[in-house]
Amino acid sequence: MGTGRRVFEFLKMASIAHAKWDYEVSMSILKQRKKMWILFAMLLPILVVAFVDAGDMLGSKTAYAPAFYSTGIFLISIAIGLCAGLITGCIGAGGGFIITPALMAAGVKGILAVGTDLFHIFAKAIMGTAVHKKLGNVSVKLAIAFLVGSAGGTFIGGAINKGLYDYDPNLSEAFISLIYAVLLGFLGFYALADFLKSRKSKDTGDAHGGGSGMTSLSLKVQNINIPPAIRFDEDYIPGGRKISGVIVALGGVVVGLMAAIMGVGGGFITFPMFVYVFGISSMTTVGTDILQIIFTAGLAATTQYAIYGYVFYSLAMGMLLGSLIGIQIGALTTKVVKGIHIRGFYAVSILAGFINRAATLPKKLVDLEVINWPKPVVNGIESAGNVIFWIVVAAFAVWVISKFVANIGVLRGEDDYAKPVFVKEEA
Repeated sequence: MGTGRRVFEFLKMASIAHAKWDYEVSMSILKQRKKMWILFAMLLPILVVAFVDAGDMLGSKTAYAPAFYSTGIFLISIAIGLCAGLITGCIGAGGGFIITPALMAAGVKGILAVGTDLFHIFAKAIMGTAVHKKLGNVSVKLAIAFLVGSAGGTFIGGAINKGLYDYDPNLSEAFISLIYAVLLGFLGFYALADFLKSRKSKDTGDAHGGGSGMTSLSLKVQNINIPPAIRFDEDYIPGGRKISGVIVALGGVVVGLMAAIMGVGGGFITFPMFVYVFGISSMTTVGTDILQIIFTAGLAATTQYAIYGYVFYSLAMGMLLGSLIGIQIGALTTKVVKGIHIRGFYAVSILAGFINRAATLPKKLVDLEVINWPKPVVNGIESAGNVIFWIVVAAFAVWVISKFVANIGVLRGEDDYAKPVFVKEEA
């Protein structure tokens, strides 16, 4: 139980860190008129094409363009981005985890969903991140070691996904669904238990603290003497601290691997890894995390997916447009809802993603001839998982938007952009 709880806290911090980055880059885009005009210029040709059915295009297992796209799937991509933005903005965690499952639930092949999500993250990072404000905190040596590792990880992860897809598209779908089912199931059930415990203890969920000091694990990691040693945090600790560059590079491999397999950009795991495993200060971690998201997502999206035709550009831009709207509405809504309700929706939204991916596995296993269940049964399970997922996501979206509309008079008087409740700065 103790180990499971620590893993849950690690994953929750990872989810929160990614949501915080997503919030900051989205607000950076929204606040600057020039960036909005650039976004509009990027969207215009895609909007024109998206509203004309393209019909059948060059497409097969080695497609260099999606086999089919239509106005409907483009509108769905905006809705997916909107819902992910609402979850990120209102809950402060978890929004990025539903994009790939949602695309797959909408009928996009898993490898296209992963590549498209990575490209969406990369486009948002390039447009919105305020790198100039944070890069002063980057340790160049740490960044180089980590990025070398993450580059290797993206090539490994991309090779795994492409290899599985070339061997059997059903195997690729099953693999991606299994990875998401395990991750979201673990995180979701612990989050639900955390929510129920909070209700019993009368914890409102409105305050979130937590230390970020050295853990026993980080002390052990820093004591591993494998050259070359990298010294860091000299500005915050007399003499600084040191860690093996090999350990940092191996951490980068893990992040790059997860990013390329799941399509989540890597930032979701970098923050807790740096702080709780490596023992690096939060200030240095923030700058390095921003840099690595751009590098890892960009490298994975372009070299592992885009050049092989596994990026659906119109959907990526549709998700970007929807998420910018959703994250603003969600962040403002945190001013008028109770933190305990937000914590509950966090658990439910993660579990909805788990149910959706887990429900697809029986059908994939039948297609792969691993199990022999009746087709009507596995089709029914998959359909039920899809229905549950879309009902939960739609209910959340309706709840947040209704709260926003009902309190628009109160929110109109707010001059500053709201911060999601889960991503408030720690004391």
